[in-house]
Amino acid sequence: MTRSSAERTAIRSGLAVGIATAVYGISFGALSVASGLDIWQTCFLSLVMFTGGSQFALVGILATGGAAAGFTGIATAALLGLRNVIYGMRMAPIVGTGPWWRRAISAWGTIDESVAVAIAQPTRPLARLGFSVTAVTVFVGWNITTFVGALIGDAIGDPRAWGLDAAAAAAFLGLLWPRLKRLQASVVAVAAAVVATVLTPVLMPGLPVLVAAIVAVVVGAFNWLGRRDDS
Repeated sequence: MTRSSAERTAIRSGLAVGIATAVYGISFGALSVASGLDIWQTCFLSLVMFTGGSQFALVGILATGGAAAGFTGIATAALLGLRNVIYGMRMAPIVGTGPWWRRAISAWGTIDESVAVAIAQPTRPLARLGFSVTAVTVFVGWNITTFVGALIGDAIGDPRAWGLDAAAAAAFLGLLWPRLKRLQASVVAVAAAVVATVLTPVLMPGLPVLVAAIVAVVVGAFNWLGRRDDS
């Protein structure tokens, strides 16, 4: 593969992933308005937080528990956002040591999708290109579709009546599924799911997710089943 064709491939990958991810912003915008935030609060959240998993978690908990669940929602969103710190450590050699403002922008764009596209590239320059294209595409698209979704949510009322709440679960499953290629990862996912399911009826909204995350960290850290493939 020539350099130009490799660059085109990286750009296409970034655009494809970015556009596909941005579509979920419609669901987030609608759900956020349904949870009690107004249109501008919803848009500000996407602009500043810009991490879909944490955003969905926050508005999901607010929707089920109201203001009383605010602390739990923030804690859950922060816990999910910690993965971006690990991503940042992985991306530091790729992004490089340029001016502080460039590194700050890169940190803002360090999300699941941009990192996934970057590490799939064969060389560092291509990884940097894929990362940048994906981050910009997701950021622009996510904020536009968040606004559109918020307008829709404000117009139709409760988006659950239209099934839009299922999009959040579908988004999480889509991110999780490719990571379940190893037996250990599958066990971690099952353990966390069981804990969250059992605790949901007895704990306040958001706490089951926090407990399940702790269980997942413990099970994953000990790596009891080794690095064998599930095949």
